[in-house]
Amino acid sequence: MTVWTEFMAAMAVFFLSHAVPVRPKVKPWLVRHLGARGFSLIYSILSLMILIWLIVAAGRAPFVPLWEFGAAGRHTALTLMLIACLVLALGIARPNPFSFGGAWNDRFDPAHPGIVRLTRHPLLLALALWGGAHVLANGDLAHVVLFAPLAGFALFGGTMITRRKRREMGAEYDRLWAETRALPKSRLLWPPSGTVVLRLLAGFLLYGGLILARGPVIGVNPLF
Repeated sequence: MTVWTEFMAAMAVFFLSHAVPVRPKVKPWLVRHLGARGFSLIYSILSLMILIWLIVAAGRAPFVPLWEFGAAGRHTALTLMLIACLVLALGIARPNPFSFGGAWNDRFDPAHPGIVRLTRHPLLLALALWGGAHVLANGDLAHVVLFAPLAGFALFGGTMITRRKRREMGAEYDRLWAETRALPKSRLLWPPSGTVVLRLLAGFLLYGGLILARGPVIGVNPLF
């Protein structure tokens, strides 16, 4: 398998793995045999493994330069990555009936929606920021082909998820979203609760961990 063939194969498997399991005729069958939690766990692990393979395959592909933004691009990418880590920490595994990646959605309280008040799809927003940051930082063909579609998928994928959730929840979706939107944005993170503080701390720790791990794992220091 050539380096370009591996990259294209990994890209195809990545998109198929995100399109097929959530199809209306496929997901109910999987949930019935794996259980809701089992489906979410296996789907998440599989997605992560395929994403890692895709990133490694992009690194093995021939280097075809497209642009170089220098220090300005690197600093912008680092800032976007910090925001992405904070959004991810605030949005993952919290009640969110409007998107995927939530937990205990039956406990969702429109009066205390957290980051869901800002965006219905926080995990997709984090993915878009992550993809955009890497497009800036990696101006070669393989990485642009990798990260630009991921960022675009994240930006436009929310529309598809919103349609599906509206279809599944019916009038309850519009009621919950109207109550959530009625909350002032000033109450998004203030006054901060203990949970919000812990999540923000986790976001900063994740950011630091990614920077420290990037050199040993990928062989590139994002700070230089």
